[in-house]
Amino acid sequence: MRRHVLTAAMAAWILIGAAGVVSAQPLTVPEVSRDQVICFALYTVHDGVLKLTAQLYPLEPGEDRVIRLEFEDAGQWREAARAEVVEAGWTAPFRIAPWDASRDVAYRVAHGTSAFYSGTIRRDPVDKDEIVVAAFTGNSIHPQHGGDIPKTDIVENIKRLRPDLLFFSGDQVYDHAQHYAAWLKFGRDFGEIIKDTPTITIPDDHDVGQSNLWGAGGKASQFEAGHDGGYFRPVEYVNEVQRAQTSHLPDPYDPTPVERGITVYYTALTWGRVSFAIIEDRKWKSGPQGLVPQLGPRPDHINDPDYDPSVVDVPGATLLGGRQIAFLRAWTRDWTDADMKAVLSQTIFCGGAHLHGKRDNRLVADLDSNGWPQRERNRALAEIRKSFSVMIAGDQHLGTIVHHGIEGWNDAGYSFCVPSIANLYLRWWAPLKPGRNRAPGMPEHTGEFKDGLGNRITVWAVANPSPEENHDLLTTRAAGFGVVRFHKKTREITFECWPRSVDVTAPEARQYPGWPKTIRQEDNYAAKPYGYLPELAYPAGSDPVLELTREADGELVYALRLTGSAYRPKVFAPGTYTVTLDDGRERHTMRGLSPAALHKEIHSST
Repeated sequence: MRRHVLTAAMAAWILIGAAGVVSAQPLTVPEVSRDQVICFALYTVHDGVLKLTAQLYPLEPGEDRVIRLEFEDAGQWREAARAEVVEAGWTAPFRIAPWDASRDVAYRVAHGTSAFYSGTIRRDPVDKDEIVVAAFTGNSIHPQHGGDIPKTDIVENIKRLRPDLLFFSGDQVYDHAQHYAAWLKFGRDFGEIIKDTPTITIPDDHDVGQSNLWGAGGKASQFEAGHDGGYFRPVEYVNEVQRAQTSHLPDPYDPTPVERGITVYYTALTWGRVSFAIIEDRKWKSGPQGLVPQLGPRPDHINDPDYDPSVVDVPGATLLGGRQIAFLRAWTRDWTDADMKAVLSQTIFCGGAHLHGKRDNRLVADLDSNGWPQRERNRALAEIRKSFSVMIAGDQHLGTIVHHGIEGWNDAGYSFCVPSIANLYLRWWAPLKPGRNRAPGMPEHTGEFKDGLGNRITVWAVANPSPEENHDLLTTRAAGFGVVRFHKKTREITFECWPRSVDVTAPEARQYPGWPKTIRQEDNYAAKPYGYLPELAYPAGSDPVLELTREADGELVYALRLTGSAYRPKVFAPGTYTVTLDDGRERHTMRGLSPAALHKEIHSST
């Protein structure tokens, strides 16, 4: 095979990479026949809009730069739209509205007279009792980490599971200079399942060509490691990555670019009556270098066991940024066509490991997680719990289930960090002391802890790599993928964590220890109640949305779609409250409601 001729801009980016960090194995863009020029396609459907992005191999000089999208109708292919190919990255984005999501529709992307790529736009599974999400992270391409092992085991398992939605949380590309070539390889590996399933892909640090990412609102970073905050690669490179990976997502909540014209993609997707907030948890995050004292070998690693976590929780440090907090607040109140909610992010809101890279490298704290800055972490969790959302993420290379706490343990949401597809950089959860308040029979590394940044967390499950030297690049490195099942009737959520190289349908197949685990939706805001408001009655089957507002300051306490025919809202402080019930036809507001303090109720009943 020979390399394709690259555009001048692409060649410049590769030269920039050559001066810094390059791939351990140079990647090639294979020469393909003209009937194979369409590599793969990604799509989502939301609120009556279909968005699909076709990913192409390079087109030859003189070839048509227009791609067609066709749908099958009564056995005939009918053209629905055309799109100009964006040569920087060779993508073709389509947007079709209105879209009827009530039925499966066969589609094909066409170029010229001989190149066709086919798949199915799935119907919105609004009538299914269980919505299944398959989640992935960390797609290492390096042979020493198992990155060259074919992904056929994952692809075959996804075909068996037939999930309703795929979520790739980041590091789809582990190459710091050749995103395009590695992205094509990602498409060749996973296109067989992506073409027929709505798919969310969001880029993380390695996708945009740097070791770690503190986006700092889009400013320029001077270092490939990224510790000073911002993006190291040129704006054009970053935007090409984001266009390839996110242009098929629903339109951004606010499309205004950040500094230097770097685009944004944070948005919401409702599918199967589950609403997913898709956030960019690193685009506005502050870089630690120069902002906090360096307490370890590098700006983001702390290895002084006697340090005070408050010294790094500095005023002015940012995590999600004001724009995304505003988005989460609006999304929390919007339950249109949704019964349950979830937040999808690049990483989790705590430090999720102790040993980094190798078994003798113990860190006290790692600032490259959403556990820092702590007050911003708490601010984000306080917003997320108002919608009783579970959180799904990756990046940590280590599968975990964590129940987060803010003021106390377990008063915020659960997170599921899925394991890496192929584990580039090993991490272990290995506390020096047993966890407090463990459930009966649970191992000592579970229970209540403070992470290295002082954040309250309760660990329920960990998929640590094997303690022995790695002899199997998949199983001993704890590679795998996650599955999240939303049970809409019971309002429960089940987490599954599967190792690689197993048939998940086989009777002898076993998940990683600690999985599966099922939680209730309301466990995602499990703060101890001060008391309860009077019971609310409503017609069975109306399933109204409840909004609970604190009257002293107008702050939303939480919003939730109810089931059954009665509900008694819990509150967490004395005062008066306003409750609104809205079933889509009628809206009822009750003001001046006061809670019966819990201790008084208990006393009066004894």
